[in-house]
Amino acid sequence: MSKKLHLSTFQIGTPATPEQGLRIGVTRHPPRGVPKDRWVADGYFDVWLPSVAPEAKLVAQILKLNPEKTVEREKLFDHYERQLLSDANGRQTVELIRQIAARIPVSIGCFCPDESLCHRSRLYKIIQKHVVGA
Repeated sequence: MSKKLHLSTFQIGTPATPEQGLRIGVTRHPPRGVPKDRWVADGYFDVWLPSVAPEAKLVAQILKLNPEKTVEREKLFDHYERQLLSDANGRQTVELIRQIAARIPVSIGCFCPDESLCHRSRLYKIIQKHVVGA
């Protein structure tokens, strides 16, 4: 039986709230022009984890899509999921986030204003359903 996860999402740049717990930036690149020592102090995120972000080419394809192109977006998100879970590093990173979220609140965040158009919505689902060895 799986444990309840304390997992949520956020947009990077929005103020942190206590219920978000550990805020993980799941972007390919950190905030531009913001020194590393300001990431936490300025509320961007607590830790940056680019290993669960889509590859740059895929991010560009997702960002180019018109919001109404839901079938195309799902295909790109499917590609992202296959890519993320294709090796032990990706699977174990997802499992690490899952295990932390089973114990304390964790939030995953990206810069995109609309979560439904962002990879963080798919990453949320991947973490929710991930099982070691799957």
